[in-house]
Amino acid sequence: MSVPVTGLPARLALSALAGAGRFCVLGSGVARWRGVRAGHRRGLSDLHLQLVPSQGFRDSPSWLPKYRSEPKSYVTSPKLATTLVQILKKEGKNPDQLFLECNPGPGILTQALLESKAKVIALESNRTFLPHLESLRKKVNGKLEVVYCDFFKMDPRNFGIVKPPIMISETLFRHLGIEAVPWSEDTPLRVVGIFPAKNEKKILWKLLYDLYSSTSVYSYGRVELNMFITEREYKKLVASPQNPHLYQALSVLWQVACKIKLLHVEPWSSFGVYGQSGRQEKLKNKKPLEQINKQVGQNMCLIQLTPLPNLFTENLTSVNYDVFFHMLKQCFMKRNFKLMDHLQLLSPVNATAILKQIEKNGDMKITDLHPQDFKQLFETIECSKESCRWLFDDCMEEMIM
Repeated sequence: MSVPVTGLPARLALSALAGAGRFCVLGSGVARWRGVRAGHRRGLSDLHLQLVPSQGFRDSPSWLPKYRSEPKSYVTSPKLATTLVQILKKEGKNPDQLFLECNPGPGILTQALLESKAKVIALESNRTFLPHLESLRKKVNGKLEVVYCDFFKMDPRNFGIVKPPIMISETLFRHLGIEAVPWSEDTPLRVVGIFPAKNEKKILWKLLYDLYSSTSVYSYGRVELNMFITEREYKKLVASPQNPHLYQALSVLWQVACKIKLLHVEPWSSFGVYGQSGRQEKLKNKKPLEQINKQVGQNMCLIQLTPLPNLFTENLTSVNYDVFFHMLKQCFMKRNFKLMDHLQLLSPVNATAILKQIEKNGDMKITDLHPQDFKQLFETIECSKESCRWLFDDCMEEMIM
């Protein structure tokens, strides 16, 4: 019987068409480009800010994400900025490391980074802050570049003609002179910023897709993220089987892919909140600050996410990562199932043989597996000699972001 391929990702559709039985997805070989150059190199000083004429939503294509005037948090305290630079410099190996700063806003952290002799590329999505950042650029002799760009909306998954602040990383990095390096080499770029509190989970999922597929900024190497995130989401990222109410597929995927390090914890009240107009937001309805803090998480955690050099193996690649994602999705949708039950649902490969290879008891709950156990389970099934390795439901859904 043939395999229904409508709605499958392209790689899975091809595998299904080539494969044996219904719902069977064949394992794929290793295919990955390494050390691909970004294009013609240009120095930082060759790129200057070009303001794009204001465009209303009605003039935008329907597929383009709509920008809302949601307030954002910014580093507004010089003391906090100095503390953060000290932390970042301590963590970095290269004193002249290039920083890509996301939404610098009033530029307090930008200035502190520049004073530490770092080079900075400021990606700002709010036009109101651009003139100030541009004037700062002119004072620092090629150490700063300012670009009208939203890092968190870079490389949309479904795009046609994109317009700033939405950009394609390949175009941006080519003009900035940033070149791709092999995955085995040290981090080529350090990104610093604050995750928008309202879209943290969506952004974390998008970055995971980019990371495991080696696309977007991760096509340039093991790009390091240094980001403020709400304490609530941080606890989910580092959760383990000992925290069953927080442990989820997101936890497993980030812990398998990256070294996660907590660098600093700061009260949310330390940050300034600005609207789209560039003015600092006042408390609405005179709500106590404590109540607002409770809504977004009382503390903000500065975390460092450094991709592991051994993330990709012969059996987990940037080609078959989507099967790994789906396996985890299936496992955490049925959290109370035993490991043996999941093996019989996931794969036609002999479940007893798999358990013996990974040295696990089939009666244990699936959520008792640690992140590296899930990776080992996936790779064990992938390296099986069976022609058909995976079984899926009738509808192969993409991960909900």
